[in-house]
Amino acid sequence: MLELRGISLRRGAKLLIDAADLRVHPGQKLGLVGANGCGKSSLLALLRHELGADAGDVSIPAGWVVAHVAQHTPSGAREAIEFVIDGDRELRQLQAALAEAEQAEDGLRQGELLGQLESVGAWDAESRAAQLMHGLGFAVGEERRPLDAWSGGWRMRLALAQALMCRSDLLLLDEPTNHLDLDAVIWLEGWLRAYTGTLILISHDRDVLDAVVTTICHLDRQKLWTYSGGYSAFERQRAEQLSQQQAAFVRQQREVAHVRSFIDRFRAKATKARQAQSRLKALERLELIAPAHVDTPFRFNFHNAATQPNPLLRLEEIAVGYDAVPILEEVNLSLHPDDRIALLGPNGAGKSTLIKAIAGEHAALKGSRVEAQGLRIGYFAQHQMDQLRPEASPLQHLVQIDPAASEQQLRDFLGGFGFSGDQATDSVAPFSGGEKARLALALIVYQRPNLLLLDEPTNHLDLDMRHALSEALQDYEGAVVLVSHDRHLLRITCDLLLLVDAGTLTTFDGDLDDYPSWISQRAALRRQATSAAVRRNGDGQGQDAQDQALAAAGSIPTKKDLRRREAEQRARLQPLRQELKRLEQRLESLSAQAQDLDQQLADPALYDADAKPRLLSLMEKKRQVDAELADVEQAWLTTGEALEQRQVPAS
Repeated sequence: MLELRGISLRRGAKLLIDAADLRVHPGQKLGLVGANGCGKSSLLALLRHELGADAGDVSIPAGWVVAHVAQHTPSGAREAIEFVIDGDRELRQLQAALAEAEQAEDGLRQGELLGQLESVGAWDAESRAAQLMHGLGFAVGEERRPLDAWSGGWRMRLALAQALMCRSDLLLLDEPTNHLDLDAVIWLEGWLRAYTGTLILISHDRDVLDAVVTTICHLDRQKLWTYSGGYSAFERQRAEQLSQQQAAFVRQQREVAHVRSFIDRFRAKATKARQAQSRLKALERLELIAPAHVDTPFRFNFHNAATQPNPLLRLEEIAVGYDAVPILEEVNLSLHPDDRIALLGPNGAGKSTLIKAIAGEHAALKGSRVEAQGLRIGYFAQHQMDQLRPEASPLQHLVQIDPAASEQQLRDFLGGFGFSGDQATDSVAPFSGGEKARLALALIVYQRPNLLLLDEPTNHLDLDMRHALSEALQDYEGAVVLVSHDRHLLRITCDLLLLVDAGTLTTFDGDLDDYPSWISQRAALRRQATSAAVRRNGDGQGQDAQDQALAAAGSIPTKKDLRRREAEQRARLQPLRQELKRLEQRLESLSAQAQDLDQQLADPALYDADAKPRLLSLMEKKRQVDAELADVEQAWLTTGEALEQRQVPAS
């Protein structure tokens, strides 16, 4: 059993943990949560013996093999797969001993070592390493590229693969999903569920925590508090604890009322489409989650843009790519206020490139990008953090945007993003990744965009900040296009899923819970197609053979087929979409009339004897409006169902 007894830990003058206790049993999977900067990573460093405790004892069973992701980014000319295999330290030690025995011509020792190598799975080590790499997004055939051929994010994936390669008793992971896309996160989640050792996982992804861990350890107020169950169970228990404090209870009731208001608003216009219904369920769950976050320091919202043109932006028959080689073609997309779109698809399919094209930061190879007058884009990507001025403070960044605003106004705004007191005037240079991400997001929010483009906005954000972002997006009146590996944010924010794959942009046929099955089916088809291409060509040449095999097998259509299907589908569905939009507008108008009549009928003076004629008139009008409202609502539901049934996947 791993045990911490009376542990106190400082970083410089700051006391992070004070006389805390923790017990972790063999095979237990524990999620470590808490605000950014509270000491979670320092606690893992203590378990790795990279930090010493200021007081107390740390006990880890003798003989336990501990695995973790190296803090430095790997580099060099070493082949990627060999670097991953290095994670199996026992295997490497046996291989080194075998080389020494061979050099010494010690046959007896060689036989002994070969038996040990057999027992540790030496002969399938390369296969195991390749499977880890493929699960984390590396393509078949890339295993032997040197480390230096990969970007920093991909090298961090290799470092993670190396940690998973270790046959460990204790696995320590600190935000392992930060450098992963959604496909890789789903794969890692499955791998961690099947892991038989003891796991301590720092993560701000509630879906991963719910799927993987059996215990939550909350680092709060310098103590370690444990809760049975996953992250959702922790939120419920924490909400109950906070509700016992009167001030927190009052805030909880206010927060619940706020969340309920946008649940009702979305329910009034949600279509019958599966993803829209999935979002509605996620929003209803948010009503339960909100009370657990009433003590968060983060409170902000998007102020409405000065104008809301409709449509905001159109992409017409565009192709995007690099060096004149398209990776996406025939893209047609029209963005309207209140659109909530998530982009799904495998790594490298072109999701980020498409967002850059929407933002106007990446020129299309062909086609046209048409902006509405008054379009204001708020674009968040990782490079936005790099554009912060290290020597400037958060306050100075805002002053540059709005020199006329008062310092107090700007401080109040920054406070909602956790920059209060001296931190508002501190230079950005020493800020953590989470603090820089919050500031970059704050600068976007302040400029009142009517189109938000968010490319992995939750990287480095803690759970409280992610919750605040998801709430703020519910009240936002502009359009959102989102790429994220955070499935909770996707569920709670988006009601339309678009799939970027095979060089096309199509509607995803299903909801977010169907996406893992799509990934599995796609991977199986590609394995079959690759095998067929290798058998046919002998030399296993390239992607073209694979794509041809896929098309020949009928598993995916050709690009010409996709373009034809999309054009036919648009023509077939356009009348239904126009009718649905007309019915939605009529529903909004009738709902407003009904609400106004209810308010008038609630006036006590209306029930005086001399007001009877007006009362009867209002009651008759209310009856007519209610009847028409019921008819329109039924027509709207019928049209929505017809639209859903006639939609066919284009891939």
